[in-house]
Amino acid sequence: MTNAPRPYESYVYAYPHKTAYRPLADRPALRELWAGERKDALSLYLHIPFCEVRCGFCNLFTRIGAPDELTTRYLDALDRQATAVADALHARPATGVRFAAAAFGGGTPTFLDAGELERLCDIAEKRMGADLRAVPLSVETSPSTATADRLSVLAERGATRVSIGVQSFVEEEAKAAVRPQRRSDVEAALGRIRDARIPVLNIDLIYGIDGQTPESWRLSLDAALAWRPEELYLYPLYARPLTPLGRRAHPSEAGWDAQRLDLYRRGRDHLLAQGYEQVSMRMFRRSGAPREGADDYACQTDGMIGLGCGARSYTSDLHYSFDYAVGMREIRSIIDAYTTTEDFSRAEVGRAVDADEARRRHLLQSLLQAEGMAVEGYRERFGSRPADDFPAELDRFADLGWLDTDAGPGLLRLSPTGLAYSDALGPALFSPAVRAAMASYEAK
Repeated sequence: MTNAPRPYESYVYAYPHKTAYRPLADRPALRELWAGERKDALSLYLHIPFCEVRCGFCNLFTRIGAPDELTTRYLDALDRQATAVADALHARPATGVRFAAAAFGGGTPTFLDAGELERLCDIAEKRMGADLRAVPLSVETSPSTATADRLSVLAERGATRVSIGVQSFVEEEAKAAVRPQRRSDVEAALGRIRDARIPVLNIDLIYGIDGQTPESWRLSLDAALAWRPEELYLYPLYARPLTPLGRRAHPSEAGWDAQRLDLYRRGRDHLLAQGYEQVSMRMFRRSGAPREGADDYACQTDGMIGLGCGARSYTSDLHYSFDYAVGMREIRSIIDAYTTTEDFSRAEVGRAVDADEARRRHLLQSLLQAEGMAVEGYRERFGSRPADDFPAELDRFADLGWLDTDAGPGLLRLSPTGLAYSDALGPALFSPAVRAAMASYEAK
């Protein structure tokens, strides 16, 4: 077996990453982009870029607070964008438009008050035509914003899944992650979510925090398990550029990698012993729990409509969004520009996805799921086999022990070691062109 790379290179939640996007010189009209696309099973994502605090590990597109009625102006712009996008999608009614899933993310969507959440749902339903009570609707929240009135709105409007970022039930660890919170407040928020009777509760936890031990990690796991959540996500801590933690000194890479890998394995084994099934490196689902939201974004063959200045949209050959930043000043500037935009009829920033990139994306996002990828499904879609398209990469994964040798010839599936090294395997499938674009991106 060859020497394994570092296990924590990058969390791949979408491919290509936004740092590979660039301004689109031709600014294509949305009406033209969507004219030839299937639109009968779209996903809808509404992005709210506001949080009450900026966690130390967070590099998401979000700002702290919303002064001077900024949320109202943002929702006004979101309404204008939804109107323009809906007009583009319905330009050829014969093709049919239907949404099969919806999600509100951020930021923290429940930063909005109850009345604003009603308006957000109205935009999804009345402008976009999504039937929120008939499709899975996932919403992200935080302990301080998961209030009874907000949760009541979400439950009534059809939310089937609420995901709450707890990160740690140990107050000292939360403080070390620049996520100060009291455990009593976290527990109270979880109680309110359960009282709202939303079918799926997901709890996010983080491992690798300064001062975290196997014992304190087990304490957080057991505190979460006491609520019998339908889903648990276990995230390794990253210290990314331009985040508060990214500016701090950290332990040696080798030592930190070893700590995170040990805590991951302990968490995985504990959840499996408690009746959870592993869906991906990060995601665990309680056996028998309802599936009321999308799994980790797998081989999405249908389109994605993203509304909001941090959302991305996908057609079959173009991924597009708005400008991307991590630094607070730049994020504020982009949000301000978004709220004053009147014409949302064109794609501004994005990246073309050719046949090779589509193959990479499909393989990457399918292989990172614990169930693996059917070789025949890949062949039916692309007319070739993964081993023909990516022989060097798959041979290397096999040499590293990342592929399950018992899966059989018709299934590509990761071994337990391969799943543990998902954050190394994913980046290994990036194309040279995407790698070059990401490397040349100037962080801001």
